[in-house]
Amino acid sequence: MSRVTEIRYVGYGVEDFDAERTFYAEDWGLVEVARQDDFAWFKTHGHDEHHVVRLHKSDANHVEVIAFAADTRADVDALHERIVAAGCKVIFAPRDLDAPGGGYGLRFFSPDGLPFEISAEVARSTSRAMARWEGMPVKISHVVLHSPDHQAMVGFFTDVLGFRISDWLGDFMCFLRCNEAHHRVAILPGPPCLNHVAYDMLTVDDMFRGAHRLKQRGTDLRWGPGRHTAGNNTFSYFTTPAGFAVEYTSELEEVDFETHQHKVHVPGPQVMDQWGIGVGGPQTMPHPKPDARLFQAAEL
Repeated sequence: MSRVTEIRYVGYGVEDFDAERTFYAEDWGLVEVARQDDFAWFKTHGHDEHHVVRLHKSDANHVEVIAFAADTRADVDALHERIVAAGCKVIFAPRDLDAPGGGYGLRFFSPDGLPFEISAEVARSTSRAMARWEGMPVKISHVVLHSPDHQAMVGFFTDVLGFRISDWLGDFMCFLRCNEAHHRVAILPGPPCLNHVAYDMLTVDDMFRGAHRLKQRGTDLRWGPGRHTAGNNTFSYFTTPAGFAVEYTSELEEVDFETHQHKVHVPGPQVMDQWGIGVGGPQTMPHPKPDARLFQAAEL
């Protein structure tokens, strides 16, 4: 079955474009690969995905697109058919993309109104081997979303987009995989919005070194450092100048996409954080609120 196979990038509309651009280029550890009017695109050092962040100057802080990969044009077309059959509003049908990186893809709104893109044949970028202690992201690890009907949204990701369930935290948080990574998407109850975007670090030492750099530059921890149970990954959470939550993570578990059987973790302090030594907690993260531009398509 045609399915999503990876995360490509997240695009944001931001009120203070210059502050957000500086954060990603100088603090977070990305590389600007393209600039066009009030847009900027950023890649990581350690992976050949063309870009992982897109910024656009806007009159509101919001999510403009969450982009996934499919393997081929035929997969994009097949996913388009399933998305239409599921009743989703299509922003544009599969076509050649004219943004940096190109490719062939479509955009649509999820049942909750968040904008998604699925593409294939996007140009690859350069990458380099990263060394321990650099403390910069290798690639996007996962995105976490809120949904008013999170059970139905889990069904949408599995039945329409081809994800599979890796684990549940109680009955309220579902971890979904589209490849060997334990999760590339997780879904929580709440108003329709993005919870956070996580970035893989080469080692746990790189997570700490990255947190140190951010602190020196004026961005301190919101929650962490710690280690989750579902996925067994380490975590440290921060917020960008626009208020979006971002995470440095490492050592995310790998599973067999076809055969892994999910389990249900009973919620508790040492399930959310096995170490139990970090600052903050879920209560110190930004409070979820509906995205400011639901069912409104971005201009690019």
